[in-house]
Amino acid sequence: MKSKFENIYFVGIGGIGMSAIARYFKACGYNVAGYDRTRSDVCTNLEKEGIQVHYDDSTNLIGSYYKDPKTTLVIYTPAIPGDHSELTFFRQNGFRVIKRSEALGHLCEGKNCLAVAGTHGKTSISTITSCIMVRTKEKCSAFLGGISKNFMSNLHLEPKSKNVVVEADEFDRSFLHLSPSTALISHVEADHLDIYGDYETMEAAFVEFANRTSKKGNIVLGPDIPVTVKSRLRNDLNVYTYGVDDANLNFYATNISYGNGLCVFDIKTPFGTIEGIKYKIGGRHNIENAVGATAVSMLNGATADEVRDGLQNFMGVLRRFDIQLQSEKCVFIDDYAHHPGEISAFLAAVRQIYPQKKITGIFQPHLYSRTKDFYKDFAESLSVCDTLILLPIYPARELPIEGVTSSLIYDNCHAKEKYICEKSELLDLLGKLKPELVLTMGAGDIDRLVKPIANFLSGNEN
Repeated sequence: MKSKFENIYFVGIGGIGMSAIARYFKACGYNVAGYDRTRSDVCTNLEKEGIQVHYDDSTNLIGSYYKDPKTTLVIYTPAIPGDHSELTFFRQNGFRVIKRSEALGHLCEGKNCLAVAGTHGKTSISTITSCIMVRTKEKCSAFLGGISKNFMSNLHLEPKSKNVVVEADEFDRSFLHLSPSTALISHVEADHLDIYGDYETMEAAFVEFANRTSKKGNIVLGPDIPVTVKSRLRNDLNVYTYGVDDANLNFYATNISYGNGLCVFDIKTPFGTIEGIKYKIGGRHNIENAVGATAVSMLNGATADEVRDGLQNFMGVLRRFDIQLQSEKCVFIDDYAHHPGEISAFLAAVRQIYPQKKITGIFQPHLYSRTKDFYKDFAESLSVCDTLILLPIYPARELPIEGVTSSLIYDNCHAKEKYICEKSELLDLLGKLKPELVLTMGAGDIDRLVKPIANFLSGNEN
Protein backbone atom coordinates (compact mmCIF):
# COMPACT_ATOMS: atom_id res chain seq x y z
CA MET A 1 0.00 0.00 0.00
CA LYS A 2 1.48 3.33 -1.06
CA SER A 3 0.46 6.26 1.06
CA LYS A 4 0.90 10.01 0.78
CA PHE A 5 0.82 10.13 4.57
CA GLU A 6 3.85 10.16 6.85
CA ASN A 7 2.04 9.33 10.07
CA ILE A 8 -0.48 6.61 10.92
CA TYR A 9 -2.60 6.94 14.06
CA PHE A 10 -4.61 3.99 15.39
CA VAL A 11 -7.71 4.33 17.56
CA GLY A 12 -7.89 0.94 19.29
CA ILE A 13 -4.31 -0.04 18.47
CA GLY A 14 -4.26 -2.99 20.89
CA GLY A 15 -6.74 -5.07 18.92
CA ILE A 16 -5.14 -8.15 17.41
CA GLY A 17 -6.00 -7.11 13.86
CA MET A 18 -5.13 -3.45 14.45
CA SER A 19 -1.75 -4.22 15.99
CA ALA A 20 -0.70 -6.30 12.96
CA ILE A 21 -1.38 -3.36 10.66
CA ALA A 22 0.38 -0.98 13.06
CA ARG A 23 3.44 -3.25 12.97
CA TYR A 24 3.28 -3.27 9.17
CA PHE A 25 3.37 0.52 8.89
CA LYS A 26 6.13 0.77 11.49
CA ALA A 27 8.20 -1.75 9.51
CA CYS A 28 7.63 0.34 6.38
CA GLY A 29 9.11 3.43 8.02
CA TYR A 30 6.00 5.41 8.99
CA ASN A 31 5.55 7.21 12.29
CA VAL A 32 3.01 5.13 14.20
CA ALA A 33 1.12 5.85 17.42
CA GLY A 34 -2.27 5.16 18.91
CA TYR A 35 -4.76 4.84 21.72
CA ASP A 36 -6.13 1.80 23.51
CA ARG A 37 -8.31 1.43 26.57
CA THR A 38 -6.04 -0.93 28.47
CA ARG A 39 -2.33 -1.73 28.51
CA SER A 40 -2.46 -5.35 27.36
CA ASP A 41 0.53 -7.54 26.51
CA VAL A 42 -0.01 -6.61 22.86
CA CYS A 43 0.24 -2.89 23.70
CA THR A 44 3.30 -3.42 25.88
CA ASN A 45 5.03 -5.19 23.00
CA LEU A 46 4.07 -2.42 20.57
CA GLU A 47 5.70 0.09 22.92
CA LYS A 48 8.86 -2.04 23.02
CA GLU A 49 8.86 -1.93 19.21
CA GLY A 50 8.93 1.87 19.26
CA ILE A 51 5.23 2.62 18.82
CA GLN A 52 3.76 5.28 21.12
CA VAL A 53 0.58 4.16 22.89
CA HIS A 54 -1.52 5.95 25.51
CA TYR A 55 -4.50 4.71 27.48
CA ASP A 56 -6.72 7.72 28.25
CA ASP A 57 -9.23 9.00 25.70
CA SER A 58 -7.88 12.53 25.50
CA THR A 59 -7.05 14.64 22.47
CA ASN A 60 -4.34 16.29 24.58
CA LEU A 61 -2.41 13.02 24.51
CA ILE A 62 -2.30 12.83 20.71
CA GLY A 63 1.23 13.78 19.69
CA SER A 64 1.67 16.96 17.68
CA TYR A 65 3.04 14.90 14.77
CA TYR A 66 -0.39 13.36 14.36
CA LYS A 67 -2.55 16.51 14.43
CA ASP A 68 -2.05 17.56 10.80
CA PRO A 69 -4.69 16.05 8.47
CA LYS A 70 -2.35 16.49 5.50
CA THR A 71 0.25 14.10 6.91
CA THR A 72 -1.75 11.72 9.16
CA LEU A 73 -3.97 8.80 8.25
CA VAL A 74 -6.30 7.58 11.02
CA ILE A 75 -7.29 3.91 11.28
CA TYR A 76 -9.90 2.77 13.79
CA THR A 77 -11.58 -0.41 14.90
CA PRO A 78 -15.39 -0.62 14.91
CA ALA A 79 -15.11 -1.81 18.53
CA ILE A 80 -14.48 1.85 19.42
CA PRO A 81 -17.72 3.63 20.48
CA GLY A 82 -19.02 6.34 18.18
CA ASP A 83 -18.73 9.04 20.85
CA HIS A 84 -15.02 8.44 21.47
CA SER A 85 -13.45 11.90 21.82
CA GLU A 86 -10.27 11.19 19.84
CA LEU A 87 -12.18 9.61 16.98
CA THR A 88 -14.62 12.55 17.03
CA PHE A 89 -11.68 15.00 16.89
CA PHE A 90 -10.24 13.34 13.79
CA ARG A 91 -13.61 13.16 12.05
CA GLN A 92 -14.41 16.80 12.71
CA ASN A 93 -11.05 18.17 11.61
CA GLY A 94 -10.63 16.93 8.06
CA PHE A 95 -8.56 13.80 8.64
CA ARG A 96 -8.90 10.75 6.43
CA VAL A 97 -10.42 8.20 8.82
CA ILE A 98 -10.81 4.57 7.72
CA LYS A 99 -11.74 1.28 9.37
CA ARG A 100 -9.17 -1.44 9.97
CA SER A 101 -10.87 -3.62 7.37
CA GLU A 102 -10.52 -0.96 4.68
CA ALA A 103 -6.83 -0.54 5.51
CA LEU A 104 -6.29 -4.30 5.27
CA GLY A 105 -8.09 -4.35 1.93
CA HIS A 106 -5.70 -1.69 0.59
CA LEU A 107 -2.67 -3.61 1.88
CA CYS A 108 -3.79 -6.67 -0.09
CA GLU A 109 -4.37 -4.88 -3.38
CA GLY A 110 -2.25 -6.27 -6.20
CA LYS A 111 -1.28 -9.31 -4.12
CA ASN A 112 -2.15 -12.99 -4.39
CA CYS A 113 -4.49 -12.82 -1.42
CA LEU A 114 -5.21 -16.05 0.47
CA ALA A 115 -8.13 -15.17 2.75
CA VAL A 116 -9.38 -17.44 5.53
CA ALA A 117 -12.89 -16.86 6.88
CA GLY A 118 -15.32 -18.71 9.15
CA THR A 119 -17.13 -18.31 12.44
CA HIS A 120 -14.38 -20.37 14.04
CA GLY A 121 -11.05 -21.85 13.00
CA LYS A 122 -9.91 -18.93 10.85
CA THR A 123 -7.04 -17.81 13.08
CA SER A 124 -5.55 -21.29 13.30
CA ILE A 125 -6.02 -22.05 9.60
CA SER A 126 -4.50 -18.76 8.43
CA THR A 127 -1.56 -19.18 10.81
CA ILE A 128 -0.92 -22.79 9.70
CA THR A 129 -1.20 -21.67 6.05
CA SER A 130 1.43 -18.99 6.60
CA CYS A 131 3.70 -21.55 8.32
CA ILE A 132 3.50 -23.71 5.18
CA MET A 133 3.70 -20.92 2.60
CA VAL A 134 6.87 -19.35 4.07
CA ARG A 135 8.60 -22.61 3.13
CA THR A 136 7.70 -22.27 -0.54
CA LYS A 137 9.84 -20.57 -3.15
CA GLU A 138 7.42 -17.64 -3.36
CA LYS A 139 7.05 -17.37 0.46
CA CYS A 140 4.31 -15.11 1.89
CA SER A 141 3.46 -12.20 4.13
CA ALA A 142 0.72 -12.71 6.72
CA PHE A 143 -1.73 -10.61 8.73
CA LEU A 144 -3.01 -12.90 11.47
CA GLY A 145 -5.74 -12.77 14.12
CA GLY A 146 -3.53 -14.32 16.78
CA ILE A 147 0.10 -14.50 17.85
CA SER A 148 1.87 -17.22 15.89
CA LYS A 149 4.32 -19.12 18.08
CA ASN A 150 6.49 -19.66 15.00
CA PHE A 151 6.75 -15.95 14.25
CA MET A 152 6.02 -14.73 17.81
CA SER A 153 3.92 -12.07 16.14
CA ASN A 154 0.62 -11.53 14.34
CA LEU A 155 2.55 -10.12 11.38
CA HIS A 156 5.02 -11.78 9.05
CA LEU A 157 6.54 -9.72 6.26
CA GLU A 158 8.20 -10.92 3.04
CA PRO A 159 8.35 -7.67 1.03
CA LYS A 160 9.27 -9.40 -2.24
CA SER A 161 6.52 -12.03 -2.06
CA LYS A 162 3.33 -11.70 -4.09
CA ASN A 163 1.47 -13.90 -1.56
CA VAL A 164 -0.33 -12.53 1.46
CA VAL A 165 -2.27 -14.69 3.93
CA VAL A 166 -5.00 -12.84 5.82
CA GLU A 167 -7.61 -13.67 8.38
CA ALA A 168 -10.94 -12.55 6.92
CA ASP A 169 -13.15 -11.40 9.79
CA GLU A 170 -16.94 -11.46 9.41
CA PHE A 171 -17.48 -8.97 12.27
CA ASP A 172 -18.86 -5.68 10.95
CA ARG A 173 -18.71 -7.24 7.45
CA SER A 174 -14.97 -6.55 7.49
CA PHE A 175 -14.14 -9.33 5.01
CA LEU A 176 -16.10 -7.58 2.28
CA HIS A 177 -13.11 -5.26 1.77
CA LEU A 178 -11.03 -8.19 0.52
CA SER A 179 -10.79 -9.54 -3.04
CA PRO A 180 -8.95 -12.85 -2.61
CA SER A 181 -7.60 -15.20 -5.24
CA THR A 182 -8.21 -18.11 -2.86
CA ALA A 183 -10.87 -17.95 -0.14
CA LEU A 184 -11.47 -20.53 2.56
CA ILE A 185 -14.64 -20.70 4.66
CA SER A 186 -14.31 -23.06 7.62
CA HIS A 187 -17.72 -22.80 9.31
CA VAL A 188 -20.84 -20.68 8.95
CA GLU A 189 -22.76 -20.57 12.22
CA ALA A 190 -24.93 -17.88 13.76
CA ASP A 191 -22.82 -15.17 15.42
CA HIS A 192 -22.55 -11.38 15.53
CA LEU A 193 -26.32 -11.08 15.33
CA ASP A 194 -25.94 -7.59 16.81
CA ILE A 195 -24.43 -6.72 13.42
CA TYR A 196 -26.41 -8.96 11.05
CA GLY A 197 -29.78 -9.23 12.77
CA ASP A 198 -30.36 -12.87 11.79
CA TYR A 199 -28.48 -15.93 10.55
CA GLU A 200 -29.72 -15.62 6.96
CA THR A 201 -28.25 -12.12 6.61
CA MET A 202 -24.94 -13.30 8.04
CA GLU A 203 -24.88 -16.28 5.68
CA ALA A 204 -25.52 -13.96 2.74
CA ALA A 205 -22.44 -11.94 3.77
CA PHE A 206 -20.31 -15.11 3.59
CA VAL A 207 -21.67 -15.76 0.10
CA GLU A 208 -20.82 -12.19 -0.90
CA PHE A 209 -17.31 -12.64 0.52
CA ALA A 210 -16.79 -15.86 -1.46
CA ASN A 211 -18.07 -14.24 -4.64
CA ARG A 212 -15.52 -11.44 -4.29
CA THR A 213 -12.88 -14.03 -5.20
CA SER A 214 -11.11 -13.29 -8.47
CA LYS A 215 -12.31 -14.81 -11.75
CA LYS A 216 -11.65 -18.56 -11.83
CA GLY A 217 -10.26 -18.31 -8.32
CA ASN A 218 -10.37 -21.01 -5.65
CA ILE A 219 -12.99 -21.51 -2.95
CA VAL A 220 -12.14 -23.97 -0.16
CA LEU A 221 -15.09 -25.09 1.99
CA GLY A 222 -15.16 -26.87 5.33
CA PRO A 223 -17.19 -30.09 5.71
CA ASP A 224 -20.28 -28.49 7.24
CA ILE A 225 -20.81 -25.52 4.91
CA PRO A 226 -24.56 -25.43 4.15
CA VAL A 227 -25.89 -26.02 0.67
CA THR A 228 -27.49 -22.56 0.83
CA VAL A 229 -23.95 -21.16 0.64
CA LYS A 230 -22.61 -23.60 -1.96
CA SER A 231 -25.56 -23.10 -4.31
CA ARG A 232 -25.01 -19.34 -4.53
CA LEU A 233 -21.33 -19.37 -5.49
CA ARG A 234 -20.30 -18.03 -8.90
CA ASN A 235 -20.12 -20.70 -11.58
CA ASP A 236 -16.57 -19.83 -12.67
CA LEU A 237 -15.04 -20.51 -9.23
CA ASN A 238 -13.06 -23.67 -8.53
CA VAL A 239 -14.67 -25.19 -5.44
CA TYR A 240 -12.77 -27.61 -3.18
CA THR A 241 -13.81 -29.26 0.07
CA TYR A 242 -11.83 -30.45 3.08
CA GLY A 243 -12.32 -32.32 6.33
CA VAL A 244 -11.50 -35.49 8.25
CA ASP A 245 -12.14 -39.15 7.31
CA ASP A 246 -14.50 -38.45 4.41
CA ALA A 247 -13.41 -39.77 1.02
CA ASN A 248 -16.07 -37.62 -0.69
CA LEU A 249 -14.00 -34.51 0.09
CA ASN A 250 -11.14 -33.20 -2.05
CA PHE A 251 -8.71 -32.91 0.86
CA TYR A 252 -9.11 -35.06 3.97
CA ALA A 253 -7.11 -36.51 6.85
CA THR A 254 -7.16 -40.23 7.46
CA ASN A 255 -5.27 -42.97 9.35
CA ILE A 256 -5.20 -40.81 12.49
CA SER A 257 -3.36 -42.05 15.58
CA TYR A 258 -2.05 -40.53 18.82
CA GLY A 259 1.10 -41.23 20.79
CA ASN A 260 4.15 -39.64 22.45
CA GLY A 261 2.50 -36.23 22.49
CA LEU A 262 1.94 -36.25 18.73
CA CYS A 263 -0.93 -36.81 16.35
CA VAL A 264 0.05 -38.78 13.23
CA PHE A 265 -2.08 -38.82 10.07
CA ASP A 266 -2.13 -38.88 6.29
CA ILE A 267 -3.74 -36.24 4.07
CA LYS A 268 -5.39 -37.31 0.83
CA THR A 269 -5.26 -34.55 -1.79
CA PRO A 270 -6.00 -34.20 -5.52
CA PHE A 271 -2.19 -34.05 -5.94
CA GLY A 272 -1.49 -37.31 -4.11
CA THR A 273 -1.26 -38.55 -0.50
CA ILE A 274 0.98 -36.97 2.13
CA GLU A 275 1.76 -39.79 4.52
CA GLY A 276 2.81 -39.96 8.16
CA ILE A 277 2.49 -36.29 9.12
CA LYS A 278 3.53 -35.79 12.75
CA TYR A 279 1.51 -32.93 14.22
CA LYS A 280 1.91 -31.39 17.67
CA ILE A 281 -1.61 -29.95 18.00
CA GLY A 282 -4.16 -32.62 18.97
CA GLY A 283 -7.91 -32.87 18.54
CA ARG A 284 -10.12 -33.53 15.53
CA HIS A 285 -10.88 -29.85 14.90
CA ASN A 286 -7.17 -29.00 14.90
CA ILE A 287 -6.49 -31.76 12.37
CA GLU A 288 -9.33 -30.37 10.28
CA ASN A 289 -7.69 -26.93 10.45
CA ALA A 290 -4.41 -28.44 9.25
CA VAL A 291 -6.19 -29.99 6.26
CA GLY A 292 -7.82 -26.68 5.35
CA ALA A 293 -4.45 -24.96 5.45
CA THR A 294 -3.00 -27.75 3.31
CA ALA A 295 -5.71 -27.17 0.69
CA VAL A 296 -5.09 -23.42 0.49
CA SER A 297 -1.33 -23.91 0.35
CA MET A 298 -1.29 -26.63 -2.31
CA LEU A 299 -3.70 -24.68 -4.49
CA ASN A 300 -1.10 -21.91 -4.37
CA GLY A 301 1.96 -23.95 -5.26
CA ALA A 302 3.06 -25.67 -2.05
CA THR A 303 4.51 -29.15 -2.54
CA ALA A 304 3.80 -32.21 -0.41
CA ASP A 305 7.23 -31.89 1.26
CA GLU A 306 6.60 -28.21 2.05
CA VAL A 307 3.21 -29.05 3.54
CA ARG A 308 4.72 -31.82 5.67
CA ASP A 309 7.55 -29.55 6.82
CA GLY A 310 5.15 -26.72 7.67
CA LEU A 311 2.73 -28.91 9.62
CA GLN A 312 5.41 -30.79 11.52
CA ASN A 313 7.10 -27.52 12.54
CA PHE A 314 3.89 -25.68 13.37
CA MET A 315 4.15 -24.63 17.02
CA GLY A 316 0.63 -23.30 17.46
CA VAL A 317 -1.07 -19.98 18.23
CA LEU A 318 -1.20 -18.22 21.55
CA ARG A 319 -4.60 -18.85 23.17
CA ARG A 320 -5.49 -21.71 20.80
CA PHE A 321 -5.26 -25.01 22.70
CA ASP A 322 -2.37 -23.30 24.46
CA ILE A 323 -0.95 -25.65 27.12
CA GLN A 324 0.24 -23.52 30.05
CA LEU A 325 1.05 -26.26 32.55
CA GLN A 326 1.44 -29.99 32.20
CA SER A 327 2.53 -31.99 35.23
CA GLU A 328 1.47 -35.13 37.04
CA LYS A 329 -0.51 -32.98 39.46
CA CYS A 330 -2.31 -30.65 37.05
CA VAL A 331 -2.82 -29.72 33.40
CA PHE A 332 -3.84 -26.18 32.42
CA ILE A 333 -4.89 -25.21 28.87
CA ASP A 334 -5.98 -21.77 27.67
CA ASP A 335 -8.18 -21.23 24.61
CA TYR A 336 -9.85 -18.27 22.88
CA ALA A 337 -13.11 -20.25 22.42
CA HIS A 338 -15.99 -17.79 22.82
CA HIS A 339 -18.72 -19.26 20.59
CA PRO A 340 -20.70 -22.42 21.44
CA GLY A 341 -19.32 -24.28 18.42
CA GLU A 342 -15.74 -23.39 19.33
CA ILE A 343 -16.27 -24.46 22.93
CA SER A 344 -17.73 -27.81 21.86
CA ALA A 345 -14.78 -28.48 19.53
CA PHE A 346 -12.25 -27.48 22.19
CA LEU A 347 -13.83 -29.59 24.91
CA ALA A 348 -14.13 -32.59 22.56
CA ALA A 349 -10.40 -32.35 21.83
CA VAL A 350 -9.59 -32.11 25.54
CA ARG A 351 -11.74 -35.17 26.30
CA GLN A 352 -10.02 -37.08 23.51
CA ILE A 353 -6.52 -36.32 24.77
CA TYR A 354 -7.23 -36.49 28.52
CA PRO A 355 -10.10 -39.01 28.80
CA GLN A 356 -9.54 -39.85 32.48
CA LYS A 357 -9.20 -36.36 33.92
CA LYS A 358 -12.01 -34.29 35.42
CA ILE A 359 -12.42 -30.98 33.61
CA THR A 360 -12.70 -27.70 35.50
CA GLY A 361 -13.74 -25.12 32.91
CA ILE A 362 -13.49 -21.36 33.49
CA PHE A 363 -15.52 -19.36 30.98
CA GLN A 364 -15.89 -15.61 30.55
CA PRO A 365 -18.85 -14.79 28.27
CA HIS A 366 -18.00 -12.17 25.64
CA LEU A 367 -20.68 -9.56 24.84
CA TYR A 368 -24.14 -9.16 26.32
CA SER A 369 -25.73 -9.59 22.89
CA ARG A 370 -23.94 -12.88 22.18
CA THR A 371 -24.90 -14.19 25.63
CA LYS A 372 -28.52 -13.18 25.07
CA ASP A 373 -28.64 -14.88 21.67
CA PHE A 374 -26.82 -18.10 22.60
CA TYR A 375 -27.02 -18.69 26.36
CA LYS A 376 -28.76 -22.05 25.91
CA ASP A 377 -26.12 -23.17 23.39
CA PHE A 378 -23.35 -22.00 25.73
CA ALA A 379 -24.95 -23.93 28.59
CA GLU A 380 -25.19 -27.10 26.51
CA SER A 381 -21.60 -26.96 25.27
CA LEU A 382 -20.21 -26.14 28.73
CA SER A 383 -22.14 -29.00 30.35
CA VAL A 384 -19.30 -31.27 29.20
CA CYS A 385 -17.25 -29.80 32.05
CA ASP A 386 -17.29 -31.69 35.35
CA THR A 387 -16.96 -28.35 37.15
CA LEU A 388 -17.86 -25.03 35.53
CA ILE A 389 -16.80 -21.60 36.79
CA LEU A 390 -18.52 -18.65 35.11
CA LEU A 391 -17.04 -15.17 35.26
CA PRO A 392 -19.12 -12.01 34.66
CA ILE A 393 -19.78 -11.04 31.04
CA TYR A 394 -17.02 -9.07 29.34
CA PRO A 395 -18.88 -6.15 27.69
CA ALA A 396 -16.26 -5.04 25.13
CA ARG A 397 -18.04 -2.43 23.02
CA GLU A 398 -21.51 -2.95 24.53
CA LEU A 399 -23.67 -1.48 27.26
CA PRO A 400 -25.45 -3.92 29.63
CA ILE A 401 -28.72 -5.51 28.53
CA GLU A 402 -31.28 -5.79 31.29
CA GLY A 403 -31.60 -9.33 32.59
CA VAL A 404 -28.57 -10.63 30.67
CA THR A 405 -25.88 -11.97 33.00
CA SER A 406 -23.80 -15.11 33.35
CA SER A 407 -26.69 -16.53 35.38
CA LEU A 408 -28.52 -17.29 32.12
CA ILE A 409 -25.82 -19.81 31.26
CA TYR A 410 -25.54 -21.04 34.85
CA ASP A 411 -29.26 -21.78 35.16
CA ASN A 412 -29.31 -23.87 31.97
CA CYS A 413 -26.01 -25.73 32.43
CA HIS A 414 -25.92 -29.34 33.64
CA ALA A 415 -22.33 -29.54 34.85
CA LYS A 416 -21.99 -31.61 38.02
CA GLU A 417 -20.60 -28.60 39.89
CA LYS A 418 -21.04 -25.00 38.83
CA TYR A 419 -20.12 -21.60 40.24
CA ILE A 420 -20.36 -17.92 39.37
CA CYS A 421 -17.51 -15.85 40.76
CA GLU A 422 -15.71 -12.56 40.31
CA LYS A 423 -12.25 -12.55 38.78
CA SER A 424 -10.82 -11.44 42.11
CA GLU A 425 -12.23 -14.57 43.79
CA LEU A 426 -11.08 -17.08 41.19
CA LEU A 427 -7.76 -18.21 42.68
CA ASP A 428 -9.35 -18.76 46.10
CA LEU A 429 -12.02 -20.94 44.49
CA LEU A 430 -9.42 -22.93 42.54
CA GLY A 431 -7.54 -23.48 45.79
CA LYS A 432 -10.64 -25.04 47.35
CA LEU A 433 -11.44 -27.19 44.29
CA LYS A 434 -7.90 -28.59 43.81
CA PRO A 435 -8.53 -29.30 40.08
CA GLU A 436 -6.54 -31.75 37.93
CA LEU A 437 -7.40 -30.31 34.49
CA VAL A 438 -8.15 -26.58 34.20
CA LEU A 439 -9.38 -24.83 31.05
CA THR A 440 -9.78 -21.10 30.53
CA MET A 441 -12.07 -20.02 27.68
CA GLY A 442 -13.16 -16.64 26.35
CA ALA A 443 -12.32 -13.64 24.17
CA GLY A 444 -12.43 -10.86 26.78
CA ASP A 445 -9.77 -10.00 29.34
CA ILE A 446 -9.61 -13.55 30.73
CA ASP A 447 -6.20 -13.75 29.04
CA ARG A 448 -4.84 -11.57 31.86
CA LEU A 449 -5.70 -14.29 34.33
CA VAL A 450 -3.70 -16.98 32.51
CA LYS A 451 -0.31 -16.24 34.07
CA PRO A 452 -1.70 -15.84 37.63
CA ILE A 453 -3.62 -19.13 37.26
CA ALA A 454 -0.55 -20.94 35.89
CA ASN A 455 1.61 -19.61 38.72
CA PHE A 456 -1.01 -20.56 41.31
CA LEU A 457 -1.48 -24.08 39.97
CA SER A 458 2.25 -24.69 39.77
CA GLY A 459 2.66 -23.56 43.37
CA ASN A 460 4.29 -20.25 42.50
CA GLU A 461 1.94 -17.41 43.41
CA ASN A 462 4.49 -14.66 42.92
